[in-house]
Amino acid sequence: MKTLPTDLPGVLLIETDRRRDERGGFARWFCDSDLADALQGATIRQINHSHTVQRGSVRGMHFQHAPHAEKKIIRCLTGKIFDVVVDLRRGSPTFLAWRGFELEAGDDRALLIPEGCAHGFQALTDEVQMLYLHTAPYTPAAEGALRYDDPRVAIAWPLPPQNLSERDLQHPLLGADFSGISL
Repeated sequence: MKTLPTDLPGVLLIETDRRRDERGGFARWFCDSDLADALQGATIRQINHSHTVQRGSVRGMHFQHAPHAEKKIIRCLTGKIFDVVVDLRRGSPTFLAWRGFELEAGDDRALLIPEGCAHGFQALTDEVQMLYLHTAPYTPAAEGALRYDDPRVAIAWPLPPQNLSERDLQHPLLGADFSGISL
């Protein structure tokens, strides 16, 4: 496993080496000792799976507030996505910056998203399945989110966003006084 920094502090691309032979291939997708520096003492507490049927669908932008803030490791199992991270950390040099990463089934890449960042994705193909590893269990009372079309962030989705959940459509826009989340 190789971790590659991005221009958002703490957001890492994880590349996995796949061994191949005539039968197929084998890759290690998670190893706590290989990712110890990146996880900074956190352990995986929950694993989730999502299935998105239609190309263009958007899920997100979600995070959890402290003390339930979480790191996430995201991997695409089938299809292809445009994965988006928004830095919401108070005092961060990249506060309110967003970055998009294409993840595709079989590319042997994952994305590590630190606490204090919102996360969402757009399906670039039909039939997308995602695997999420979380360092904290989902806690409804700690849930936070911002809207996929918030003008303060201005995410440039590659396709016209569609098929958002009613919940995701109701997330508030960031106010002019929003100065970030504390960890």
